[in-house]
Amino acid sequence: MSKQSHPGSPYERQRQAAKALDETVQAQMARANMGLSPLSMALATADWAMHLAMSPGRQMVLGQRALALAQQAWVASAQSALPDEGAAPHEKDARFRDASWQQWPFNALKEGFKASDAWWREAAQVDGMSRHHQHVVDFFTRQTLDALSPSNWPATNAEVQQRARETGGQSLRDGFQHFTEDLKKHQGASTEANPETLEPLTFEVGKDVAITPGKVVYRNHLIELIQYLPTTDKVYPEPLLIVPSCIMKYYILDLSPSNSMVRYLVGQGYTVFIVSWRNPDASDRDLGMQDYLRLGVMDAMAAIKERTKAPRIHALGYCLGGTFLAMVAAALGHQSRAEQKKAPQRRREDASGLDKLPELASVTLLAAQTDFSEPGEMGVFIDDDQIQNLRQDMERKGYFSGKAMAGSFQFLNSRDLVWSRNTRRYLLGQDEVDFDLMSWNADLTRLPARMHSEYLSSLFLNNALATGHYRVGGVGVALMDIHAPMLVVGTTRDHVSPWRSVYKIHLQTDTHVTFILAAGGHNAGIVSEPGRPRRSYQIAATEDGHGWTGPDEWEANAPVREGSWWEAMDAWLKERSGKPVAPPAIDPATVLCDAPGEYVMVRYAD
Repeated sequence: MSKQSHPGSPYERQRQAAKALDETVQAQMARANMGLSPLSMALATADWAMHLAMSPGRQMVLGQRALALAQQAWVASAQSALPDEGAAPHEKDARFRDASWQQWPFNALKEGFKASDAWWREAAQVDGMSRHHQHVVDFFTRQTLDALSPSNWPATNAEVQQRARETGGQSLRDGFQHFTEDLKKHQGASTEANPETLEPLTFEVGKDVAITPGKVVYRNHLIELIQYLPTTDKVYPEPLLIVPSCIMKYYILDLSPSNSMVRYLVGQGYTVFIVSWRNPDASDRDLGMQDYLRLGVMDAMAAIKERTKAPRIHALGYCLGGTFLAMVAAALGHQSRAEQKKAPQRRREDASGLDKLPELASVTLLAAQTDFSEPGEMGVFIDDDQIQNLRQDMERKGYFSGKAMAGSFQFLNSRDLVWSRNTRRYLLGQDEVDFDLMSWNADLTRLPARMHSEYLSSLFLNNALATGHYRVGGVGVALMDIHAPMLVVGTTRDHVSPWRSVYKIHLQTDTHVTFILAAGGHNAGIVSEPGRPRRSYQIAATEDGHGWTGPDEWEANAPVREGSWWEAMDAWLKERSGKPVAPPAIDPATVLCDAPGEYVMVRYAD
């Protein structure tokens, strides 16, 4: 070690001070950019601008396109303003469906905006850019255009002005009152530290939602395991473990009695267990991905085997919980293959605790990615600069805040979750109709700093699971080792786990896969109980050794069924279950408390 690099040397002190200054400046710039890395955005913009500057042919095409779109906008606005032209054509954009948008000058504003929107979307596409930069430019172009829509501003929104005239200005007064109320809540939430002073949830946990009867039968530092009480005389001999995502409270799958997946499955004769994740604090900063696999999925499986004596179980994972489950299933498959071959690695795998786990009768993955090469809109937030910003923030706090996580998800679908909501609430003065899913969405959760950093680096940046480089208990795993039959569900409008990315499980496994494509988004498409109107899904199975069928071809050929895909899941599980038996008794000595338990009640303001 040189004298200059010695920890106590002036040079080293100067270097550490310079590093601290850099991190402070970068953190301030990230806060000013809603947590996004300004360097990442600047590099993407520079990549686009330089490639466009060196493409005179592309510039010429864009100029011609601008003239053509301007002419189309002029003709469309003139035609819509003419009287006695019959019914106006159906407007595909929900922001402009009100009849008032057909009147001048609002029709001209609408058509001009739509023309500008179309032109900028084309202008964002330039050959030669890096794939990630192209994605970033395209995403932020759409975000900017959505923010500039004339529907967002009272001076240019025809519906807002008409509503104000009809109500004598009451709609604007109501909207301003809603705005001040939300502003006070936001300012209060930013300073709250005591959970007792947090704004109460509209739907109270344990009274309005998460009320399926059950008992907490196991607890460690990271999870509580809930066993639900049977409602049928007999149950299938294979218990069903549900592993929700740790980025959400578990009761997304146990909302109101009418739309609770847990209640539905219990009613179909399954002994259901569910993992309730701990909401971490700063003291949990060093919990990593391996802890979530071991203390979360593996300990839950071992506890079920110990309490029910069942040698086989069904397992279901949702979102990141599904990714965790796939990792453990691959590790179990690898162990089974090693035992059959009497591989020398067996001793190492036994030390990991895999030998204590039950066999998997089936694996069900709901909106869960296992290949992150095409992560959809989430990829915008994932590169080295973005992750460096996140790490700096998490090192100070010890966790990734639930507020930041919620903001990221809102950003992915800002047109519906931000701008359209603001228009309805602040400009039209409409009250929000709260419901259980919205209340659940406000129940924020955190992630430990180390776990979130490893999750982004291992999966999003390096795609380690899909490429066979991820390790569970010190042993490399590949999804090809999963031999249990699989039911995989994607949703059509998923911004978090795009269904075509979820579909790639077909490329990574050589077992039976039944794939379901359900109507809806990441949450509403999964919470799709029987009896809900306007619900449908497609379903088709791929057997062992079947060749590759691309997602577009699959979508074109898979039959469409009306109704809830839950019923298809129930039928699929029953085909792979044994003959019903008497429900397993719950040993009173294992009961720690009643469901929904203690961990789910922990709330934080950030």
